[in-house]
Amino acid sequence: MKKYLKIILMLVLTLSMTLAMTGCGKDDKEEVQRYAWPLATCSTTDTITHVFASNFAEQVGKLSGGRMKIQVYPQSTLGGDRELMESVKDGDIPFVVMSPAPQVSFMPQLCVFDSPCLFSDIEKARTAYNGEEFQDSVKDIYNNAGYELLGLADQGFRVMTSNDPFKDISFFKGQKIRTMENMYHIQFWKAVGSSPTPMSFSEVYIGLQQGTIDAQENAYSLIQSAKLYEQQKYIVETNAVPDYITLVASSDFMKDRTAEEKVIINKAAEIAQQKACDAADTNRQECKDQLEADGMVIQEIDAKNWKEMQKCSESVYKNIKKVTGDKLFQLYSEGIE
Repeated sequence: MKKYLKIILMLVLTLSMTLAMTGCGKDDKEEVQRYAWPLATCSTTDTITHVFASNFAEQVGKLSGGRMKIQVYPQSTLGGDRELMESVKDGDIPFVVMSPAPQVSFMPQLCVFDSPCLFSDIEKARTAYNGEEFQDSVKDIYNNAGYELLGLADQGFRVMTSNDPFKDISFFKGQKIRTMENMYHIQFWKAVGSSPTPMSFSEVYIGLQQGTIDAQENAYSLIQSAKLYEQQKYIVETNAVPDYITLVASSDFMKDRTAEEKVIINKAAEIAQQKACDAADTNRQECKDQLEADGMVIQEIDAKNWKEMQKCSESVYKNIKKVTGDKLFQLYSEGIE
């Protein structure tokens, strides 16, 4: 209830401020957006998630000539992942930008994005998730759950940090690695011999410092922004799962939009999605360079060990297909090595 109260209070504050700015001297019959629509994220302002969110808000304003306004609330200002998804479904918040991983509890078939070791190259993953038939299938999943998927981007692969150097697949054995609270990520790390430990990202730095965990995996941008180079020596480019980002809207909110507004929102999402991917590529290289300058050693995994990781993943594929069905998994995994 405290979370919902905070949302209501912030919306009232936003409404009051914009009414004060736009209400005076306007014809009551004139269609004026009386308050900025909130867009929430759980990420900091130095992430690709924020690039996606802020560019979407900017493009909506630009394409509408300033008539449509969106205010971005980063860093869990309006709640955590679960609370935001519930608020969007209830129509309290119109937009959210977040990883699909925590959305699996709301839409189980999204576990298709958790399929490990399908793509060794991020461009192959982008080709897969931008496939027309796959996109249509995924959008249906969101629609059936009370949401509308407006955009899907990525910030490259999740990579692993450790204080031990990678030699071969035996490197994973016994390492206590932090994961998100996602059963398929946990299954993968168990399959390669690690001891996965679900943990909030806010606890990772302390966990590494105190030895509660030995390793973690995340996008390069988060590794740098969280200063994990202060606690870890090596980056191992496991590239098991791309770090996806979704732009999601409330179905109820979208139903109330005019045809013109929907065109603007969808066009803005398309532009923001591409800008997020472009920024991810640039940001990834910049982060790699900086992390190496900070003393970290970056290691790639050769084809032989990659194949062994993929073989270990077969049990995870079976479990995922039980939920997604063969067709959705096939659409996503077409063309894998």
